[in-house]
Amino acid sequence: MEQPSAPQPSIDSIVERLCSLDDIRHVCPSRRHEGAPLLSNTSVRRIVALASGLMFPGFFNENVESASVMRSTMTLACHELRGLLIHQITAGLSFADTECTVPMHEIEAAATAGADTFISQLPRLRRLLDTDIDATYMGDPAATSTHEVITCYPGVKATMSHRIAHELVTLGVPVLPRMISEQAHSDTGIDIHPGATIGKAFVIDHGTGVVVGATAIIGDRVKIYQGVTLGARSFVTDDSNNPVKGIPRHPIIGNDVVIYANSTILGRVSVGDGAVIGGNLWVTRDVAPGEKLIQARGENFRSIESSK
Repeated sequence: MEQPSAPQPSIDSIVERLCSLDDIRHVCPSRRHEGAPLLSNTSVRRIVALASGLMFPGFFNENVESASVMRSTMTLACHELRGLLIHQITAGLSFADTECTVPMHEIEAAATAGADTFISQLPRLRRLLDTDIDATYMGDPAATSTHEVITCYPGVKATMSHRIAHELVTLGVPVLPRMISEQAHSDTGIDIHPGATIGKAFVIDHGTGVVVGATAIIGDRVKIYQGVTLGARSFVTDDSNNPVKGIPRHPIIGNDVVIYANSTILGRVSVGDGAVIGGNLWVTRDVAPGEKLIQARGENFRSIESSK
């Protein structure tokens, strides 16, 4: 005889358990009781699209057919961007203020000032991105135009997201920049921490698997290929053996450096101006200006040849 099934718990009882603060280890630090907004991946993606469209009209928005239409379209986009930035920066600042020690009106004022400052920097960001786009086009014989580079190249897309995210980092905006960088990472396979400092005319060729750490510093006219990692070699730990936050631990890359595919550079090492790092190398020491590191022929493991 078939045994009767055990009674299933009601939805109400399940929800009661899910809402129990005694059973939740990770509680979202929201300020909803004070009317604070929540972070939204959809809004963050829209922020990047609006900022990109304002810097490069016609590539990331529609209906830009004439000068008059472009002006009106961009005016509307700018107002929408400002509203979303204020909303999401407020959410990010509230998210970071886990003890709710900052009055809400101060958070909202800081978010408004941050949004206005960010928008004022868009012309400067566009000039910087122009150098990345031109360098990508000039460095790739397969590129037919800078327009193709803007529209199609994942390296440019990841760099554009990084420029936007890094600008927010410099304004002291928490959480939001990392959300931007992780969306770009998901879209392109290129992982650039928003804290990394990157100079002009930066090129990521192909790009899949590129990783750039938070404290990395990259100079001007640097080109890196797919699979390159600028990572940390080790972590300083505290008395509880937990990593100490905020210590510079990633490489410093000079000007006019080329790093070929699948090479890994670890630790706070310096790669001098004009150096070339060949493919599939593991680098944990400083590289002198003009030095060239390659694998020796006829051996199964790496060695170094220098052009010094």
